[in-house]
Formats: sequence, structure tokens, C-alpha cells
Amino acid sequence: MIASTIWSWSTLLVIGAGFLSGILSAMLGVGGAVITTPAIRALGASPELALGSTVPAIIPAAITGTIRYQREGLVDWTVGLWCGSAGAVSALVGAWTSTKVDAGWLMVATACLMLYSAWSVMRSPSVLAPADLPPAGNRPRRVRVGWLIGIGLAAGFLAGLLGIGGGLVMVPAFTLLLGMRVKEIVASSLVAVAMMSVSSLVGHILAGHVDWAYALPLMAGVIPGAQVGSKITVAASEATMRRIAGIGLFAIGTIYLVTELRGVL
Repeated sequence: MIASTIWSWSTLLVIGAGFLSGILSAMLGVGGAVITTPAIRALGASPELALGSTVPAIIPAAITGTIRYQREGLVDWTVGLWCGSAGAVSALVGAWTSTKVDAGWLMVATACLMLYSAWSVMRSPSVLAPADLPPAGNRPRRVRVGWLIGIGLAAGFLAGLLGIGGGLVMVPAFTLLLGMRVKEIVASSLVAVAMMSVSSLVGHILAGHVDWAYALPLMAGVIPGAQVGSKITVAASEATMRRIAGIGLFAIGTIYLVTELRGVL
């Protein structure tokens, strides 16, 4: 009875972590693993299982968020599909590489990447597109396909290596290199996140990094969370989104970094 009660509470906590990650994924385009990875680590998952068990939940969150944003004309499909196609290939390489590296240090790397993303999205908004531009779906965008492929390859490799969605790379890259609005960045990156995560999941299943006792409750929580997060994003201003993204990622990244450094040092 006691064991069953503990399991039930643990499952509810994992579902709750999935719900929060769905909100974060839809709001920031970062895949949500920045919440779920430290959450299941705190509940006892090994670094290896934490790498892979969060990936299944990234996919429905990304798809749900993409559908909602497409209705608002915020998805730039050229950006999302090019990055996602390139990243789907490199994600397999990243997942394979994760089996050759100390998983504890991969957790530290994830935390450092979160802190970098926090810094990048809180930079001066001067790099963003002018406010009077029409929505992404209603205007041509001149982008260098080579840039998109490069961003996608880097994001996909880290997605597979660290068990994240890849948005931690794409969000700052889209901000600094493509001059996109925050909402468009979030919407377009989720397209690529979904594609990369499918490949990443295959790699981590083959590596034995997925524990479905964690993965399934996370998936149950992310879908309603993503719906809530996308509604918040559509209604929020650009300045509000930048503050939420930066402060949220910085706080989580700092706590996560300190926690994981204690485990490897």
C-alpha cells in the first residue's frame, strides 16, 4: 500500500512536470525538457534515463503548439521545415554520441545552454523585426538556406545529445541571425522541434535511455500545458514574452546547474 501510494504521488508529480513543460514549450519554443529533465532527475531518474525519457513528451507539445500558432499566422514554414529536416539527421548522431559521454556532464551542459538562451532572449530588442511587419505567414522572408541548415544541424545534434527539443539553440539563433519576432521564433521553432524530436526519440530508444514510466505521464501532461502556453503567448506583448523567457530560463538554469555540478564534482 505504501509503495503504491508513493508511486501514485510520483506519477502525479511527473504529470505536473509535463504540464509545466508544455506551457514552457509553447511559450518559449524550447521543447519543455528544461523542466522535465530536472524534474525526473529529482524524482530519482538516472542521468541516462533523464536524457531519453523526456523526449517522447516533446513531440505532442510541439505539434499542439504549432497547430495553435498556425491559426494565428505566426509559423514561418520555410524556417521551420529547413531547420527541422537538417536537425532530424543530426539528432540521430547526437543520440548515438550521448552513449559515449558521461551523462552527468551532459546534464551540466544542458544547464549551461539554458543560461545562454536566457541571456540571448533578454538582449536588446533592436535585432528583432519592426513591429509593423505583417504576420510571418503573409510575407516573403529572404533567408539563406545555408544558415537554416547550419542552425538545424547544430540544434538537432544537441537535441539528440542532451534529450532536449533543440529550441535552446534555435531561439537565440533565430533572434540574432534572422531578425524574427519573438512569437514567430517560438512558432517556427516548434515545427523543427517536432521533427528533430522524432529522430532523437528513435536514437534514445535504441540506446535504452527511455523509461516509459516517466515518459507516458509526461506526455499526458504536456498536451493541455501546450494549449495553455500557446494561448498565453498569442495574447502577450513582445516585451512581456522576452521578460518571461529570459527570467524563466535563467532561474531554472541556475538551479539546475548548481544541482548537477554537485553530482559530478
